[in-house]
Amino acid sequence: MGEPAVEHLRIRLAGLHRALRAAVERQARLAARLTRPDLTPYCVTDEQVDVLLGEVHAFTDTMAEPYAPGQPEPEAERDLRRRASAGGTALPLDALAARFGLTRAEQDALLLAAAPELDRGYERIYAYIVDNLNRRLPSVELLIAVGANSAAARLALRRSLGPAAPLRRYGLLREHGEAAVELAQELIPAPGVLDFLLGWGGDVGLLGHDPGEVAPPEPRVLSPYLSSAPLTRLGRALGSGDLDLAGLWGCPPDGQLDAVQALARSAGAPLRTLTADPEADLRTAAVLGAVLWIPTDDLHGEPRRPTADAVSAALLRSRVPVCLTGLKPWRPAGLLAARAYAELTVPVPGFTDRRAMWSAALPDLNGTLLEDLAVRYRMSGGELRAVAAVADAGARLAGNGHPEPVAAHVEPAIATVTRGRGGGAVHSITPRRTVADLVLPDVQFRQILEIASAFRAWPRIAESWGFARRSGHGGVKALFTGEPGTGKTMSAEIVTGMLGLELLKVDLAQVVSKWVGETEKNMETAFRQAEESHAVLLFDEADALFGKRGEVKHGTDRYANLEVGYLLQRLEASDGLVILTSNLKDNIDPAFTRRFHFVVHFPRPAAAERRRLWRLAFPEEAPLAPDVDVDALARLDMTGAAIAAAARTAALAAADGGGDTIAMRHVVRGVARQFQREARLLRPAELGPHAHLLDNASQG
Repeated sequence: MGEPAVEHLRIRLAGLHRALRAAVERQARLAARLTRPDLTPYCVTDEQVDVLLGEVHAFTDTMAEPYAPGQPEPEAERDLRRRASAGGTALPLDALAARFGLTRAEQDALLLAAAPELDRGYERIYAYIVDNLNRRLPSVELLIAVGANSAAARLALRRSLGPAAPLRRYGLLREHGEAAVELAQELIPAPGVLDFLLGWGGDVGLLGHDPGEVAPPEPRVLSPYLSSAPLTRLGRALGSGDLDLAGLWGCPPDGQLDAVQALARSAGAPLRTLTADPEADLRTAAVLGAVLWIPTDDLHGEPRRPTADAVSAALLRSRVPVCLTGLKPWRPAGLLAARAYAELTVPVPGFTDRRAMWSAALPDLNGTLLEDLAVRYRMSGGELRAVAAVADAGARLAGNGHPEPVAAHVEPAIATVTRGRGGGAVHSITPRRTVADLVLPDVQFRQILEIASAFRAWPRIAESWGFARRSGHGGVKALFTGEPGTGKTMSAEIVTGMLGLELLKVDLAQVVSKWVGETEKNMETAFRQAEESHAVLLFDEADALFGKRGEVKHGTDRYANLEVGYLLQRLEASDGLVILTSNLKDNIDPAFTRRFHFVVHFPRPAAAERRRLWRLAFPEEAPLAPDVDVDALARLDMTGAAIAAAARTAALAAADGGGDTIAMRHVVRGVARQFQREARLLRPAELGPHAHLLDNASQG
């Protein structure tokens, strides 16, 4: 592309050279009229003032003239563009103009700004045109003088060179130094622009960026809020000027973009968001006729007060239409008093909306799979677009030129987009156990299966059957109680695997804090991570966190009870699947147990379960000797976790002894070690005919 790109620049610069020559001639004529060798160095004469007055009068008299575009496009340029198109490429200047929406006058201004990097001679020409040898870099004044030949054209070009116009808003032209007036502001091209224009490579998307711009939503995924009549009315009022401040509350962070985009669409205005400078953001939004979006979740609390005050102060001085969004409202009283304000609590997209979104994102999926995905995942439009893109790429890659059906690639795409967001007090667990690994009495086994079924069915029951209106909480909550090692955590993993979700396990050591208020913050972070990852949340050994509320005898008791009260509310508010495990059911506050849909008690396994557990403890590949007596081992009172630990110890003992098989003596040694870890006494009589092996295990 290097040669066509350079030829394109040569053609365009040739036209600009004619404009430069005309600007030089104008400046020469003006200088000749103003120059008085005897007086010019010392004062401005009457004659010079008269000339200058004539110039400014001529300018104001023609300000209303319609703007006339520049010279027609040269035939050589059109021919060059046709040849590039035939080769399947675009000329770099054309690609840049298309990416950032540049007019031909703006393209010319960019080329004039970049020209001194091609030849330093341009600097002296520029200095002559602005009549100041200290101003050799291209300035707003210079670009206007060369690029426009009438007052109306100069005003139009000046607007195109303003801070809110594409060239400077995207950073293609950057301010060099400070200027007392805007006309004197010097402008230089961003790094990489000239190299790109010369065809030396580069990514057009990296040449400029507007951090406040919010791109319109892609039509591939329908926003669930476009059909919301209250939100549509609010947007229209914002667009008509009846309102200039709107609040959208209750929407989770990953759904706020969809909601505010729907609002801006109803207002008929582009959308911009807050950056580091609220006043500059408001000025740009005013020039572009945009709605300014301000997420407020980070403006709450004393540490954020300076930022919140700065935002509020800027909004008080402006009437630019603004939309505030957040999980909870941010309502500075002075701001609400000074502006025309209305708000809306945004509901979470229902099952019907979610199904429509999935169908729009992945139209090839069948109805059954669509319903299953809509039940399990409450995704924002951005996440859905990412899932669709990843699934399409996976189908193309696996098909080796002939794309496979996309349905088989949806679940891996969901895992790519949503999982692995753990961190801090939350650890991500990818379920590996299956129902085949679950060894429980029939009653408890059926309860575990019911939890998965209930979670799949709840959205349809809640929304289609109206139960959400009668219930104070959503989602499914389960409590697993029983002694350590009886399978509580493994069952949580199995339920999660049945649902095809990710399991997030909370590290209570990092959640519970001695500092007032910190535990609630840590808990909120854990719930938010689970909700944003569409994951199952597990509180393992949750007695310390969900313990009984006690009588207030000390100041710390009051704060502990406040924490429990907060957790009750947060547990109810969660729409996901939350599982708590406890070693002792009686340790859980009754206020919590009333909120669980399922309470499953895990007993110590009986002989029949222990027999299955021993068989599962040794993988099929393990070289198990014929003398291993599973019936004798099943008579030992051991939990599933203890049996698994004993089997691992036996395998290590066999490998360490150089044997080719895991014999009964190795298993007895593993059992003895496990009894020692539990501070229990293993009597020889419990091993029956294998009692003699216990002496060898003790000696080993």
